Amino acid sequence: MQYDFETVVDRREAGAEKWELIRRKDGSFPDGIVPLSVADMEFALAPEIRDGLKKVLDTEVMGYTCMNDAYKEAVCAWMEKRHGWKIQKEWICPSNGVVPALGAAVRAFGGKDCGVIIMPPIYPPFFGASKENGSHMVECPLINRLGRYEIDFDAFEKAAAAPENKIFLLCSPHNPVGRVWTTEELRRLGEICLKHDLLVVSDEIHFDLIMPGYTHTVFTKAVPEMENRTVICTAPSKTFNIAGMQTSNIIIANPEMREAFRKELHGSPSFLGFRACEAAYRGAEPWLDECLEVIQKNSGLVDSFLKEHLPWAVVSPLEGTYLKWVDFTRSGLSKEELEERMVSHGLYLDEGYIFGKEGEGFERINIACPEHVLQKALERMVEALEDIVPAP
Repeated sequence: MQYDFETVVDRREAGAEKWELIRRKDGSFPDGIVPLSVADMEFALAPEIRDGLKKVLDTEVMGYTCMNDAYKEAVCAWMEKRHGWKIQKEWICPSNGVVPALGAAVRAFGGKDCGVIIMPPIYPPFFGASKENGSHMVECPLINRLGRYEIDFDAFEKAAAAPENKIFLLCSPHNPVGRVWTTEELRRLGEICLKHDLLVVSDEIHFDLIMPGYTHTVFTKAVPEMENRTVICTAPSKTFNIAGMQTSNIIIANPEMREAFRKELHGSPSFLGFRACEAAYRGAEPWLDECLEVIQKNSGLVDSFLKEHLPWAVVSPLEGTYLKWVDFTRSGLSKEELEERMVSHGLYLDEGYIFGKEGEGFERINIACPEHVLQKALERMVEALEDIVPAP
């Protein structure tokens, strides 16, 4: 490989969120432990981005900055090349993150009596996007079929038909279950939304992280009729491990919606955030291609290792993201007992219960790390659970 995906970057004193979570739990960092929780990568920054930022620091003034034409062109070119999606420069609304954008969209298009439909188990900020912004949450849980999740279209249509429900928050690819929705699934969702006049906010932050054999389809490519009723949330942050740059590109074709959204959006990317995104989209695609190979290999390692050593655990197939979703409910452990076992063996994961009640007894494992780190974590996982006699 051209790039280094095996060196462990020491982030213990860098203020990294996942490491600080360990410090708050244990007061210190256990030797040789790498957390596999918060969704950023344990890989070094792509040199193309690093070198681009060095050049910026050497040559530019860091004054008040907004997106320029070069930035917009880089974003448009990436969308077309990587996703076959043609967007207009004026559609881009830069945000300091997808999570703030979800809240801004609910404030802009919802209201006190508005119902916001979500599909748990789901990324925790989806719950907050409605509850914290004056609307109420409407849960339409996914159907778990032996680890592979499907949309409950009957339940979704019932929720969509309720006149008070006006917004659908779509997670595509889905975090945490790893589904890449097919064009047919998206089309069916879109037809229901059209029928019942729903507005869609589609979180597609993981849309570049797709495993071989699967294809991500941008929601409005699957349902062009929804283009003027949809907010598409994208970012280079997951793709290139630059979440700390706080740069997202929210794509809104409808000018009235775009203006309403901007009025509710508080905060924009930093000067370096704009430059990091542009450097990534213009030069770091080869790094991404190799990174995806590493993630695919790591996904296979989890599958094979747990099948051999903990065959009763159900591992959801990874179609997209770098987050493995594993069902340990047959252990019979409570969510607290499962978490305690993991932590006591140096496993700092994202506990399934934070994704909703449907996630209780599950663990989300971040596999964007060196293979040897993942191997050692899996060995500790077996040690934590080897005495378990699974329920039939």
